[in-house]
Amino acid sequence: MGGDRWRKGLGPAARVAPATRVDKFEIFFDLVFVVSFFIITRATAANVTVRELLHALLVLAVLWWCWVVHSAVAARLRLGEGFVPVLMVVGMIALFTFALALPQTFGDQDKGAAGPILVTVSYVVIRIVHTSLYWYATRDDPPARRKVWLFLPEVLLSTCLLLVAALLPSHVDPDTGPWLGDGLWIAVVAVQYSSGLLAGTDGWKITSAEHWTERYDLILIIALGESVISVGVGGNLLGKPVTWPAIPAAICGILFTAALWWAHFDMIGPAARIALHAAQGHPRVAMARDAYAYLYLPMIAGVILFAIGAEELIRTVTDPAGGVAERGHGPAVPLLFVGVMLYLAANMAFQWRTLRTVSWTRVGTLVVLAAALPVGRHLPALGALALVTVICVALVAAELVIFADARAALRRVVHHERLSAEESEAAWRARWHDSESD
Repeated sequence: MGGDRWRKGLGPAARVAPATRVDKFEIFFDLVFVVSFFIITRATAANVTVRELLHALLVLAVLWWCWVVHSAVAARLRLGEGFVPVLMVVGMIALFTFALALPQTFGDQDKGAAGPILVTVSYVVIRIVHTSLYWYATRDDPPARRKVWLFLPEVLLSTCLLLVAALLPSHVDPDTGPWLGDGLWIAVVAVQYSSGLLAGTDGWKITSAEHWTERYDLILIIALGESVISVGVGGNLLGKPVTWPAIPAAICGILFTAALWWAHFDMIGPAARIALHAAQGHPRVAMARDAYAYLYLPMIAGVILFAIGAEELIRTVTDPAGGVAERGHGPAVPLLFVGVMLYLAANMAFQWRTLRTVSWTRVGTLVVLAAALPVGRHLPALGALALVTVICVALVAAELVIFADARAALRRVVHHERLSAEESEAAWRARWHDSESD
């Protein structure tokens, strides 16, 4: 009796429909990824070395694969309906634990394997939740259910590799152990992403192109928000008296982040969304996998890299011991420039995969950034920030003028689509008023 009341209270799980959009629970779930991006950036910024950057990118890749699997589940089930949110909260707890343990993932071997083991256990729980939900969602779709069996070796192998990476390094030579752990994590990433390619497109389904694109766009916005957090919290602007150098540094940090947002979401993102809507069957699944599941990863990696660089430069600008003329320390300037270049290069690959076009303005911007990097290393920290900002804002301004006609045409299509959808929703909701009048 009690079980029946629970099932009745929760209600049944609901499938995704062709026009489904992101619901509020999915945005709530993304808060855990906010924490994850924040922890990855903070842990790396505390000690910026080549190995620490490698660790950050490996952790990001494994975390992103969890996100890809999560999005595949969300392409089948509405995550905010029925019993699904209950399981997703379990997944949130595991993901939050995974994020909290990240700084100890590649820690000192003398401190034991508790942190790496916690990461592995959290990873297993996340994968069990997603696999269980996908199994339930495909109960009436045998080809799709066969994909679960096809991906089971990937889940088992990646879990075993993470467990070995947690336990084995402390039992081998201290000089060899850390590199062995790194190699095992690289193997995990290779297994995960190669399995996605080898599995093909049979059995997968993107029911709502709108939901898929909106889901990935929101996570990219969250990543861009991390760079804004780095400007304020990471650069410790909140913990110091406001100085004149800090004001233009903060302005530059916001401006170049806004320019990078504009570079994707003004034209490329909306046009790619239309392209995914237009594709059907296997071509839609392949585009969703290649452009969104795979190419968003280097874009987000670029965001994290330039966030680390911006944080260090702003910390230098606001440090009273240095002064306005102080240059950026260590790899801060290269990280800033390379991060922006990686973001734009991945965005160009995304544009090519979805639209089969490449903007020559983006190619020119990459060349300018590469040429400006040596110059930026000899400028004061504030000057390097300003240089990147000018280049990014110039890209946006140039494309507004050069592609004005194409942008206006795209905007008209998007506006008419939005207006039609709003009119349809308003007409349906008018029934509420009609029922009250009756």
